[in-house]
Amino acid sequence: MSTTEPLPKTHAAVTGDGTALERYQDVVVGRRSWRGLVYFEFCSWMSGLPGALGLLMRKTFWPRLLGSCGRKVYFGRNVTLMHPGRIRIGDHTVIGDGCVLDARNPTRETVLEIGAAVMLSHGVVLSCKNGSITIGDRCGFGPYSVIQSAHDNAVTIGDDVIGGSHCFVTGSGNYNTDRLDVPISKQGTQKTGGTRIGDGVWLGARASAVGGVSIGRDAIVGTGAVVTRSLPERSVSVGMPARVIRTRGADDQPGTDP
Repeated sequence: MSTTEPLPKTHAAVTGDGTALERYQDVVVGRRSWRGLVYFEFCSWMSGLPGALGLLMRKTFWPRLLGSCGRKVYFGRNVTLMHPGRIRIGDHTVIGDGCVLDARNPTRETVLEIGAAVMLSHGVVLSCKNGSITIGDRCGFGPYSVIQSAHDNAVTIGDDVIGGSHCFVTGSGNYNTDRLDVPISKQGTQKTGGTRIGDGVWLGARASAVGGVSIGRDAIVGTGAVVTRSLPERSVSVGMPARVIRTRGADDQPGTDP
C-alpha cells in the first residue's frame, strides 16, 4: 500500500495523529485521563498473575475499571480489556483465561453487556468495533468462540444460550463487492440490522451465524452448521447453509435431540 493512501480505520487510530500515549489511551484505555491510565496499567500488570493470588487481585481491583460489575465476578489469566468503561457484567459471571473483551465504540456509553451467571471459557473473543453486544443471563460459550459486532450491526443473545467450542456469531454484513476499480476492503460493509439469538438456543461446536439472521428460542443449530437465514423457534438445523430438519416437541417427530 502506498503511504499516500488513507490507512484502514483501526490502523489509522493506532498509528495516526497525536502522541503514542494519546493513541494508546484512545484505542485501548478508552479515555484520556492520567488517573484512569495509571489504574488501567496497574490492573493490566496483574492480568498474568497466576494462581489464587491473581484471581483474588483481579476480582478485587478489576471491577473498578468497568462501567459496572456485579458480585463475585471472576477473571482468569491474560484477559484483554479494551475500553473497559463501556463494559457491564452481571453477578457470578466467569471470564476464562485468555478472553478478549473489546468494547471499542466511542459513540455509546454501554457497548458490551454480559448478564449474570455467564461462563466464557478460555479464549472467547467478544469484539465490538463501532458495534454492540448484549448477552443474557446464564449463557455459556465454549473455548475459542468469537462473537463480533461492527458498524452498528448489533448482536443480541438471550438468556440460557449455550455455544460449543469455536462458535462464530457476527452481526456484521459482507463487504460490498460491486466495483472492480476499488479494492474490496475499501468498499465498506453492508448493513444487516444485526443478529439475534433467542432464549434457550443451543449452538453446536463450530456453528456459525452471519449478520442479519434471527434464531428463534429453544432452537438447536448442529455442529458445523452455518446459519445464513433466520430460523424458527424450536427448530433443529444442520448443514452449510443450515436447513431445518425437524421441530422440537412436534407430536409426529422423535423426542430425542441429535
